[in-house]
Amino acid sequence: MLRTLTPGRLVDLRGTTIDAELLDQVLEATGRRPGRTRLDRAHFTCETRFAGVAFLGDVSLDGARFDRLASFFGARFEGNVSLADARFARELSFHGVRVRGHLSLDRAVLARDALFSQTACGRGLSCERTRFDGFATFDAARVGDGASFRGARFGRTLSFRKVVGPAGFDAAHFLGNVYVSVTGRLSATHVHAESGLDLCVTGSGADLRHAEVTGPLLLRLTDAQADLESAVLHHPSAISGRGRAALTSLREVNAPALNLAGLDLSTCRFAGYSDPAGLRLKNCAFAFTPSGVRFGLRWPPMRWFSRRRSLADEHLLRGWTAPGETAASAERLAILYSSLQAGLDDEAIASDFAFGAMEMRRKAGASRRWWLALSWLLCGYGLRMGRVALWLVILMAITAGVFWTSTSQATRRPVPNQPDATVHLP
Repeated sequence: MLRTLTPGRLVDLRGTTIDAELLDQVLEATGRRPGRTRLDRAHFTCETRFAGVAFLGDVSLDGARFDRLASFFGARFEGNVSLADARFARELSFHGVRVRGHLSLDRAVLARDALFSQTACGRGLSCERTRFDGFATFDAARVGDGASFRGARFGRTLSFRKVVGPAGFDAAHFLGNVYVSVTGRLSATHVHAESGLDLCVTGSGADLRHAEVTGPLLLRLTDAQADLESAVLHHPSAISGRGRAALTSLREVNAPALNLAGLDLSTCRFAGYSDPAGLRLKNCAFAFTPSGVRFGLRWPPMRWFSRRRSLADEHLLRGWTAPGETAASAERLAILYSSLQAGLDDEAIASDFAFGAMEMRRKAGASRRWWLALSWLLCGYGLRMGRVALWLVILMAITAGVFWTSTSQATRRPVPNQPDATVHLP
């Protein structure tokens, strides 16, 4: 068989036990440039080194077993590579590998460290339900159409820094620390992290819905947005932003302490947040209410709105935004506004939130609604003292008008005719 091997020709060793001697003979016969390579269920009993080998066709290693080191350092693959269901008893190195097509390690088991730094995959990387028992690094990798780690399990630290391309870790389980830095979209829904989660996303978005993080979560956004709906954060965490960074949802989030800094929260939903008093907000932007006079069928028929910072939940409740999800009740929003005030670093925003809390209590139909309506009308719940000045000016104007009118009428009143007091003597 070895005599028929030439560079670029098919290599078919499916189910073969391959030792060091046979591996060297195959690589020598093909001039280290094999064509289509089929090594499904092959058993490598020696250290497997493919450094500098150029595979000119698709490579299949599905179900292969590697008893010792498996190194593809610097190898080049002109087609697709599949290592689905492969078993690696020792280290695996794909450092600096170039794959023109798609690289798959679905359901593979890697008992030791896995090195994928500076790997380039033209059509993406798939490691769905893969088990990484050792340290795993993908630093500076280029994943083309994207990297998928759906349902993967990481037993130790994962380093996924400076990766170019979208990445998905949906339903992944992390036992060690996680360091992820991607330029592209990051999807990590339903993940379970038992230690720290350090994420950095640039230029797209991060989806962390239903994520559960036992250790601290540190999320840094640069010109990106994030969704944390229904996430569970057991440890104090922080989310910071640069550029056009935004949060779109903190609905139903369970977190004892969360710091938000430099974020656009104008569209962020807060309804159902477990402990809003534990939120700390610094340099964050909120939506403004529409200003001006509005007419309606409810009493009073004419109302004016002053411009103030508010939550996106209130906009949804009042119908100021397009209808979407079910809006939170006015009672819940009143509590939410009151709880968020303590964590704000801006007194002006805190004042607007206090006003919003009173507005929601009045809208909810509180027992003293008439008093709230009167307070709103006269002084804006004690938070809009300009209204007091306006009413004083109006009162003074009315008083002056009444006084001027009465004085004017008094000066214009004609003098009544006096009776003739002349005495006529007989």
